[in-house]
Amino acid sequence: MAVTYQSYLKLEELLSLQQPLSDGPEHDETLFIIVHQVYELWFKELIHEVDYLKSLLARQDTPRALHTLKRILTILKVVVAQIDVLETMTPLEFLSFRARLESGSGFQSAQFRELEFVLGAKNQAALERYEGGTAERRALERRMSEPTLWDAFLRFLKSKGHPVPREALERDVTQPPASVPSLHPVLIEIYRRDPVLASLCERLVDLDEGIQEWRYRHVKMVQRTIGTKPGTGGSAGAAYLKTTLDRPVFPDLWEIRTGL
Repeated sequence: MAVTYQSYLKLEELLSLQQPLSDGPEHDETLFIIVHQVYELWFKELIHEVDYLKSLLARQDTPRALHTLKRILTILKVVVAQIDVLETMTPLEFLSFRARLESGSGFQSAQFRELEFVLGAKNQAALERYEGGTAERRALERRMSEPTLWDAFLRFLKSKGHPVPREALERDVTQPPASVPSLHPVLIEIYRRDPVLASLCERLVDLDEGIQEWRYRHVKMVQRTIGTKPGTGGSAGAAYLKTTLDRPVFPDLWEIRTGL
């Protein structure tokens, strides 16, 4: 059978996956389902691209790494912009079907946790929310133990001849990257002497800022929709989300600003 648009994209299966649970069903539940399913597809693609970026850094392919970072940043803009679509739903429209979500919550998105881990925002407590032996838990355990994008970037700088300190290269990769003051002169020298690598550093800052923008927009969307009520699934809602703000995944790239 010849490949067609429908068969290649598995459209019959894809378009059968939006199944509202509310009576009627409530009009806005379809929008809610589609937006969140699309989020999961974009999370899958972002993880795919960050893994590719790590491999490009290992191969010292700077032009392709910059290109891939541009794609990641463009996708991230789309992900953030989808919040505008969700915000067309009023609090009462969300309440019309919210009870049907029962224990379901975006807080449970294993793919977003995996994206956080590969970027460096590792959290043992987040891993332990998934039952042992499940595919989600295994994926997060693997990400917990493997080097992050930041570790790949530091090894890349080392391969380019920059004197990256051992304490930065040999850090515990199961922990989020912490500031390494002895790395700061190296990064500052790159900014002053190597415009190509400085550009790569700036794209990483863009990525970090984009993740922080996503968190901020997510907080405001939740506040706009449910106020200070607990989130679905018993999560703390906006109160918890606020605690995730202003946590850079590449702290050294922010801290060197005052020294440039």
